[in-house]
Amino acid sequence: MSKRLSSPEDIKVNTRIKLAALWTSVMFCYIYGDYFSLYVPGKIDGFITGNNLLDSPLKLFAAAVLMAIPALMIFLSIVLPPALNRWLNISFGALYTAIMLLIAFTTIAPWWSFYVFLAIVESILTSFIFWYALKWPKQNF
Repeated sequence: MSKRLSSPEDIKVNTRIKLAALWTSVMFCYIYGDYFSLYVPGKIDGFITGNNLLDSPLKLFAAAVLMAIPALMIFLSIVLPPALNRWLNISFGALYTAIMLLIAFTTIAPWWSFYVFLAIVESILTSFIFWYALKWPKQNF
């Protein structure tokens, strides 16, 4: 007798877990984008000479805040009450989608094509964050 292979069990993934996983994916893309940028000709020289995008304490602080929000949203998506959680994910999902699309469509240099690709991936991921938060089942509120 031959045994029939059964299909894998499919479980419903909680919206909180989906959101945290999406924010985690976004953060990995951010980290890889910044890491790969170190290989762009002249980038390291810009760090040494101070001729770079983050050339002031205020710009560096703003960049830190911009990156801290998605990192915090990984945890906050798991622990915040549903109504606040939904509102923050809708807001930040929309904001980060807009930011990444702006970066994707204003970055033109050939050495930065990897960055455009990652910006598009990030905008898709943050669009899913927005969508899942928007469609969050109401019985949780």
